[in-house]
Amino acid sequence: MSSAAALFEPFKLKSLELDNRIVMAPMTRGFSPDGVPTDDVAAYYARRAAADVGLILSEGTLVRRKGASDNPNYPLFHTDAALSGWQKVIEAVHAEGGKMGPQIWHQGLLRKTGTGHFPDAPSDSPSGITHKGKQLFDAPSDEEVADMVAAYADAAKSAKDLGFDTLEIHGAHGYLIDQFFWDVMNRREDKYGGGLPERARFAGEIISEIRKAVGPDMPIILRFSQWKQQDYAARLAETPQEFEAFLKVFVDAGVDILHASQRRFWEAEFPEVDGEKGLNTAGWAKKLTGLPTITVGSVGLSSEFTGAMRGEGSKTRPITDVVERLEKGEFDLVAVGRALLQDPEWATKVKEGRTEELADYDAKAMATLY
Repeated sequence: MSSAAALFEPFKLKSLELDNRIVMAPMTRGFSPDGVPTDDVAAYYARRAAADVGLILSEGTLVRRKGASDNPNYPLFHTDAALSGWQKVIEAVHAEGGKMGPQIWHQGLLRKTGTGHFPDAPSDSPSGITHKGKQLFDAPSDEEVADMVAAYADAAKSAKDLGFDTLEIHGAHGYLIDQFFWDVMNRREDKYGGGLPERARFAGEIISEIRKAVGPDMPIILRFSQWKQQDYAARLAETPQEFEAFLKVFVDAGVDILHASQRRFWEAEFPEVDGEKGLNTAGWAKKLTGLPTITVGSVGLSSEFTGAMRGEGSKTRPITDVVERLEKGEFDLVAVGRALLQDPEWATKVKEGRTEELADYDAKAMATLY
C-alpha cells in the first residue's frame, strides 16, 4: 500500500458499500448521439471501475423536461432507448466490480432556446431572467415548477429500477437548481424566492420527492457550488452561519452526501472563524451538518478546469495534502476529474505507489472517450 493508504479505506453508507474513497467526478461528455449512451460509453466507465475507482458518478444525464439541454449528444435519462443504453452502462460497471450513480441534470437558462434534443422547447429557469438581468420569459407557474421537481424524481426512480447504486443531483455551476439558489437569477416572490434558505426550497423539494421515489436505503448525493459558470466570483453564503442555514434545507429534506464543488480543493471556504482555519467547502459542509462530504477541485493537477475548457493542459500536483486532510477527517470522499479522464488507471497507479507514471493532463483528452 502506498502513502495514499487513506484513499483506499472502505466506505459504507446505507446500501452503498465502496472499496475505497476515490470518486470519479462527473464530467460532461458529448458521445451519446440523440441522447443514447453507446457501447463506447459503457466501456469508458467500465475501464475505470476495473482500475480501483471506488465510485463512478456519470456525466450529466438529462431529465425529461424538453428544454433541459443545448446539445443532442448529451445523454438523456428518459426514453426507452436512452434507459436501455444506461442499463448496459451499469451492467458493464458492475461486471468489473464497480459502483456507480448517474448525475441528474438540467441546464436551465444556460441552454439557449432552439438548441438540444428538442429545439422548439422553451428553456426552464426560476424567473425567466438571465444573470445579467435580462427578462427572456415569464416566470414559470407553480405547476411548471412542480413538474420540474417531478422530472428529477422520475429520473431517480429510473436509476433505482436500472440497478444504480446511488445518484447525484446536479445543483451546482449555474445550472437550473443553482439558478434557483442564486438571487441574481431567482427573483420569485413565492415560496421559492426570498432569502437563501427559501431559494434552496426547490432543491429541498427535489430531494424529498427523490427520497419517496427511491426509498430509504439508496443514498442521495447533492452537488453544489458557490461559484457559477456565469460568474466565478459568485457566492451564495458569505459566512458559516449563512452556509449552515442553506445546507439545513437539504439535511431536513433527506440528503445523504454533500458534494462540494470547488475549482481548487486546497482553498479555504471562509477566513478563520472561531479558531477554525483552512477548511475547504467540503470540510465546512461536514462540520456544519455532520453528513459525509465529497471534496473535488483539481485533485492531482496544478491548475483548475477552466484551462482545459480553453484547450490548455495542466502539470501534475502531489496528492499529499488531500490525503492528509482525508486522514484528519475533513471530508470523507475525494472526487477526481481530469486526471481520471485522461488516465483510466490513475487510481491503480496511486494505490500501487506508481506516481512517477502519472502524466501531465493534456486537454486533447476532452475530445476522446478513452
